[in-house]
Amino acid sequence: MVILHIKRGDENQFLYETDVNNTVNDVVADIVAIYNGRLKVTRICYEMEELQKHGTSLPQEMQGLTEDQIKELKLEDPWAKRCAPAEYIIAKDEMGRRCGLAPPPHLQDVLKKAAEVAKEFISKKHIDLRKCLTQKDVCRALDELRGATKIVFPAGLPPHDPVRKELDNVEDLSGTQAANEVIDPSRACLWACGKKLLNGNKLSDHLGKNDKSKVTVKLCSSSEGAPGREPIMTEEERKQLMLQAYRKQEEWKKLEQDNDDNYLNSKWADGQILKRQFHGLNNISWKPLMKK
Repeated sequence: MVILHIKRGDENQFLYETDVNNTVNDVVADIVAIYNGRLKVTRICYEMEELQKHGTSLPQEMQGLTEDQIKELKLEDPWAKRCAPAEYIIAKDEMGRRCGLAPPPHLQDVLKKAAEVAKEFISKKHIDLRKCLTQKDVCRALDELRGATKIVFPAGLPPHDPVRKELDNVEDLSGTQAANEVIDPSRACLWACGKKLLNGNKLSDHLGKNDKSKVTVKLCSSSEGAPGREPIMTEEERKQLMLQAYRKQEEWKKLEQDNDDNYLNSKWADGQILKRQFHGLNNISWKPLMKK
């Protein structure tokens, strides 16, 4: 099985295992599903931090309003107490996005632990461990988050809550930075060795028939153009090369400063050493005679 090292720009994403006989279309579709799924898990984990601190989200028309404005407009959140945990605590949201009926500390730990486990399923650390990512890993992360919300909020989350929208796949990301990160599957493409992998072809048409190789590919959208090429050497290799060049430069400086003739005292520079060996005059030490 060939291993694809998926990158988005210059940033590592995950490892993907496939067969060179698979079509480019199928591989791209699977990789995009994993990539967008990882983004979804990250968004849910972020919203879950706010969920555990301040409870469920307020309706859209109430978000950002002060208490006086809510009273003046006679607005009310019908979902706050209906969806709140059995034992909730009051934790006002200064941003005005959530109702302030937060779960107690022991239930907050449930949400926190679930978020940590979910992040571990899709972590980029798997690249160093040489572990490939699949859609099953993304589904396991989502199931972990979904199960935690059901434990803490047995009555369910309001239909307008971002966490529920994400879990139900009805989220609206228009006008947000997250929308720029998500890749449209119909426009997704892969680049390897400076060339685009064409739809309709097999991976072997671009990567060869060696099924035991590892190739770095970049995930892009067709509207972005060709990505930058991979550097010839890694950052660590570049640092080692610069260190080696610096050491060599310092050695040359020392040689240029060392202009004395101390080497003439070395045995290998002595032209009379052979003559002394014949006369048995080697290794003779002397010292001045002491007067009595």
